[in-house]
Amino acid sequence: MNIFFETKRLIVRNFTTNDYDNHFLLTGNADVMRYIRQVKNKEESDLYFNEVVLDAPVHPFQGRWAVEEKDTKRFIGSFAIIPIPDDEANTQMGYSFLPEYWGKGLASELVETGLVYFKERTPLSEIYGITEIENIASQKVLLKNGFVPFGKKMDGEIELLVFVVKRKE
Repeated sequence: MNIFFETKRLIVRNFTTNDYDNHFLLTGNADVMRYIRQVKNKEESDLYFNEVVLDAPVHPFQGRWAVEEKDTKRFIGSFAIIPIPDDEANTQMGYSFLPEYWGKGLASELVETGLVYFKERTPLSEIYGITEIENIASQKVLLKNGFVPFGKKMDGEIELLVFVVKRKE
């Protein structure tokens, strides 16, 4: 297992070919995907996993990773540092968790450590967090961890809020 980083309760590791079913637990769940993208059936999820996760271009500090509970080694979600769609010059941080892990402070813990990674291990001067307006829970996570409002943008007909953290020199 190639560990990307750890928090007090989480392991963030590379996805592997053993994670097709884990990935589908996220992409096939309407509650998880509500503010991310369309729900996928198993075939669509596997194709997406191959093309976007496993076969994605390798960047030294960007990617999509699996999140496990440290104590149980159980898959519980994903974490990403990826280019912003339609704005490849900028990078965003994102995450998703299975619903049974919501409300436990794990997202804040993950974002907090993700920001340490951003500041210590990337050349980026800033990183963004993007949410749908209705996704109050994720907005609270971003604000709690030092992201500041940066404006709005459209994704088709969906209005999104943009948040940013800038590297302090």
